[in-house]
Amino acid sequence: AIGMFGFSLALALPFALFAAFPGWLNSLPKSGGWLNTVKVVLGFLELALALKFLSNVDLDYHWGFLKRELFIALWIIIFGLCGIYLLGKLRFSHDSDIKHTSTGRLIFGILFLSFTIYLVPGLWGAPLRLISGFPPPEFYKEWVTSHNECPHDLTCFHDLDEGMAYARAQGKPVMIDFTGWSCVNCRKMEDNVWSDPEVLKRLSDKYVLISLYVDDKEQLPENKQYVSPTTGKKIKTIGNKWSDLQTNVYKTNSQPYYVLLDHQGKILAEPRGYTPDIKTYTKYLDEGLCRFEKRKK
Repeated sequence: AIGMFGFSLALALPFALFAAFPGWLNSLPKSGGWLNTVKVVLGFLELALALKFLSNVDLDYHWGFLKRELFIALWIIIFGLCGIYLLGKLRFSHDSDIKHTSTGRLIFGILFLSFTIYLVPGLWGAPLRLISGFPPPEFYKEWVTSHNECPHDLTCFHDLDEGMAYARAQGKPVMIDFTGWSCVNCRKMEDNVWSDPEVLKRLSDKYVLISLYVDDKEQLPENKQYVSPTTGKKIKTIGNKWSDLQTNVYKTNSQPYYVLLDHQGKILAEPRGYTPDIKTYTKYLDEGLCRFEKRKK
């Protein structure tokens, strides 16, 4: 997940710079309260990241205990406490006495508390685009009783044959969405691109959406498990099956990956990966629709 890698890289960058230029260490103030403050803040950030990884596992295995509202509530607590700590209103046993709040602590404290306030509306369904891809998907909520698991209340399928049969019955082209529960860029596309009214209208009215999760850990029945002719690996789970399909047929294993097909399974437009530009993505969908209509004639 590129987003998680970028966040981790940002945390590691200062250490890498000091390793490359050790002389810079001499310019730092002597160890003391400031260093303990850094360790505490990093501890809060590690807790937030740990929740993200735990959320990924929860989604992969369909445990259903860390849904979107709970995830956001826990992040509110973590970042709120971190902001309060930086403002000197919360102390731990190894902290030094704070006679006055430095400018740096004040700025970062305000930033953390501002981010906490930003998160609060997410408990009631706000999109939270600033952290798109980090919380569980918007359809993975406590109060959602449907097991549809489709963004924006779209009608979608998670089985290729079932989706293709429905598309033929409806006379619509297909969009295969190779996605993943742990895929940050997949969530960004759903939150920031699919939410656009023009894109959403096409996905809802013009296409049959088939979302295939390549990291789904649900086991396949014994009689449907097989050895991949491409990789030679045993295909044991639903996610393995869709990942093998993507690798074998479309020669790629990155997500998101969008494939527009007609009813014979022929490609309507050059498949695309992560496409954050709404106009480009809309043109891509329109290209597929245009070719589908021409093939029908």
